[in-house]
Amino acid sequence: MNHSLWILLLLAMACDPGSEERSRDNPGNESMELAATKDSLSAEAKVEEPQRHEEIGELERRLIAAGLVDIQEVIPEVRVELKYATTDNFFGKNVYGSLSRCYMQPEVAEMLEEAYQELSVRYPELTFLIYDAVRPQSVQQILWDELDKPDSLKPLYVADPMKGSLHNFGVAIDLTLASKETGDPLDMGTGYDYFGYPAYPDREDQMLQEGRISEEQVANRKILREVMKKAGFTGIGSEWWHFNAYSRKVAGEKFDIVK
Repeated sequence: MNHSLWILLLLAMACDPGSEERSRDNPGNESMELAATKDSLSAEAKVEEPQRHEEIGELERRLIAAGLVDIQEVIPEVRVELKYATTDNFFGKNVYGSLSRCYMQPEVAEMLEEAYQELSVRYPELTFLIYDAVRPQSVQQILWDELDKPDSLKPLYVADPMKGSLHNFGVAIDLTLASKETGDPLDMGTGYDYFGYPAYPDREDQMLQEGRISEEQVANRKILREVMKKAGFTGIGSEWWHFNAYSRKVAGEKFDIVK
């Protein structure tokens, strides 16, 4: 083989495929590729972040800033239907605007998760349907101002915003039971925000005797009460749907009123 052919052979052996293998084995090149990928992902995140924030309303921003948590981030299986974000409440007005997520104190969310676990063990076909949790003091003031009742009677319907309610601290929950499959609420004898003895847990025996509620409806309420009490919640005598995580005294010591 002549000298020219040897030169051509050597050039062929030193061509691109070998260079590519060395390039793939070169850690410096790999680091550069990873850095470029990270820069690309960071750029995409910077583009998407403003759009995500634009979907959060001013009220929801305040709740997040106050350290409250979205209950469906803790218990994805629960359902939420904020009644005060609709006209389906005793005021007939939407006072929550575009808010659709339910917020509460983190400790309360943990307690509700415990109640949900108890419900899932005993009644796996059921879930919680939450109507209200934190209610900022500013919203409480709107309800107070717009309630068409004398000031002396208003506390029968709405807590005085100057004193604050447990909802204002984010430690009270209004909820019912629902089918996990369909989301349909169980029959509790009355709807939410019903003012009258049929909604009173304290009057259930009387209402049963008068035929104003049924045994099945009371049995459904008892399921709700039992799983909530198991997790440390307490009910009240006049609303089957309302449960408190703490007393007014303890709530005031542990938390600030959500403005």
